[in-house]
Amino acid sequence: MTASAPTPSKAAARWRMWPLYAAGLTTAFGAHGIAANLGSFTSGRHESLLVLGGLLALYDGAEVLLKPVFGTLADRIGARPVLLGGLVAFALFSAVFALADDTGLLWLARLGQGAAASAFSPAASALVARLNPKAKQGRAFGSYGFYKSLGYTAGPLLGGVLVWAGGLPLLFTVMAVLAAAVAGWALLVVPAVAPLPRRRQTVLDLARSLGNGAFLRPTVALACATAALSVGVGFLPVSGAAAHLGTVATGAAVSVLALCAAVVQPRAGTALDSGRISGLAGIRVGLVVTGLGLAAAMLPGVVGLLLAAVAIGAGTGLITPLAFAALAASAAPERLGQTMGAAELGRELGDAGGPLLVAVVAAATTLTGGFAALAVLIGAAPMLLGRPPEPQAEQPPPTS
Repeated sequence: MTASAPTPSKAAARWRMWPLYAAGLTTAFGAHGIAANLGSFTSGRHESLLVLGGLLALYDGAEVLLKPVFGTLADRIGARPVLLGGLVAFALFSAVFALADDTGLLWLARLGQGAAASAFSPAASALVARLNPKAKQGRAFGSYGFYKSLGYTAGPLLGGVLVWAGGLPLLFTVMAVLAAAVAGWALLVVPAVAPLPRRRQTVLDLARSLGNGAFLRPTVALACATAALSVGVGFLPVSGAAAHLGTVATGAAVSVLALCAAVVQPRAGTALDSGRISGLAGIRVGLVVTGLGLAAAMLPGVVGLLLAAVAIGAGTGLITPLAFAALAASAAPERLGQTMGAAELGRELGDAGGPLLVAVVAAATTLTGGFAALAVLIGAAPMLLGRPPEPQAEQPPPTS
């Protein structure tokens, strides 16, 4: 059973979760809000596309390398200090560029932001698990995913407004203030959850735990969901433009995708907690729906675009809270941070691998072929997940 702090009142339990939801929104807003508007800063500069690509890669590269590291650190010293340290570091690195407005410092700021997000993102996930009993973790992870989806959705739009009003330094200023405010809120509200005793773990033990089906099944599902989301956000506008749809229509489709993902997540988590769906069955359904959404993206015109947006958003919204709840339920309580960090690494690989697969196949064939390749891969995932081990039936006591 997952260890937790002493049981508070219902109102106090809900209140202490809000800074964790705000931390999820912060990392999502920081990732997409700034990334979507970096082009306005690098355009017109020497080798601007190369500079833009490097700045984008810095943030994601830091997350890929450091999320497992900070997840393990959260198990050693406690998730709350890692959460607070990451948020404070995010605020400081954001302030570096906000105050100086220098290209050289922009590289440092983005690298620092990625490293800081690598700390507070898995720590927040671990705290969501530690501060909620298993019977309520589905709803908790669904709500956490809802606010991250809001950050992903609102980030590019609000970031664009801020850059229009005051340039990229204003956007970094807002990010610094937001991260500092969330850090202060978490300091006051989120309780200290002591790290649990840990037995010594060898490299072989780590490889065995990460190769276990209880870890691989939800992590593969999360990677597939993130791959589909990234492809939807990045390539559905391209598909819409090819069908002579305007930027308003294609932008609306991406918003529909993000909105569906946000709305479905807390409902999926609540259904899991109430026993209306099981974790693995729900994940399988989510993968099938996501695959159908990618198949719908192959249809021409606005109908295909909207069907793809709704199905990809709903499918990934179903997968995400169920997969995180499954990870929290199967992980050793003293290694929750390590498990969440490693699972986040799987998401990052899906985030990069999905668009890369579609781009490579599309370059060799067409964009429709790229959508088809990822649709087949995700559609086959439910069969690749396998089945969880059957519980052992209790033997009747011997009769005398």
